[in-house]
Amino acid sequence: MFNIVLVEPQIPPNTGTIGRLCVNLDATLHLIKPLGFDIDDKAVTRAGLDYWKDLDLIIWESFDEFLEAHPIDEHCHLATTKTDKLYFDAAFKKGDYILFGSETKGIREDILLENKEQCITIPMGGKGRSLNLGVAVGVVTYEALRQNYDGFEKITIPNTLEEA
Repeated sequence: MFNIVLVEPQIPPNTGTIGRLCVNLDATLHLIKPLGFDIDDKAVTRAGLDYWKDLDLIIWESFDEFLEAHPIDEHCHLATTKTDKLYFDAAFKKGDYILFGSETKGIREDILLENKEQCITIPMGGKGRSLNLGVAVGVVTYEALRQNYDGFEKITIPNTLEEA
């Protein structure tokens, strides 16, 4: 459905949680090295639970390698705290790439400056600087899903309220 791109993620449980989210949304997870952890780290798999084996995962050796294969265009959205364009004002399409920077550095400033029109942000109160990466990915990706929900193949879960 979508391509979630984590640029140099640092915290294993965030990546595990995001991997689990990607499986549930039929999204591809792209991880761009260097990673702040070993991909087999127990914290990654613990947060991803048994979903990790079903994850559509692509690992890139560098951000430049990723950009060579997927140049930033109208199908890319760069999540950052350094813009005023709200994520719910963005027009998401199936197959879009939604990029999130590392927990400590975000996306490189030169990339943001060269692609201001592709930058999006999540509104926050004045007391905080940013959200947890897993939360931010969930917030933005579910807005992208909301905009493209028609045709989303959801999994039927037995014992729903309708069946009770």
